[in-house]
Amino acid sequence: MPKVKTNSSAKKRFKVTATGKITHQKSFRRHILTKKSKKRKRSMRIDGQVHQSNMDFVKRLLRLK
Repeated sequence: MPKVKTNSSAKKRFKVTATGKITHQKSFRRHILTKKSKKRKRSMRIDGQVHQSNMDFVKRLLRLK
């Protein structure tokens, strides 16, 4: 039997924490930052958590399920 491969794009985008939560980088942080407020940019630095409704799908991509 061949091995099942992990989705390469998912492995670059998501990180699994020690407690089993899955985090991701916030969007809209790459360019056109001048019109965004300091508060908004500061909140985008913190990693976001994958929502419970998408958790099964992301786990399947990462072969955690």
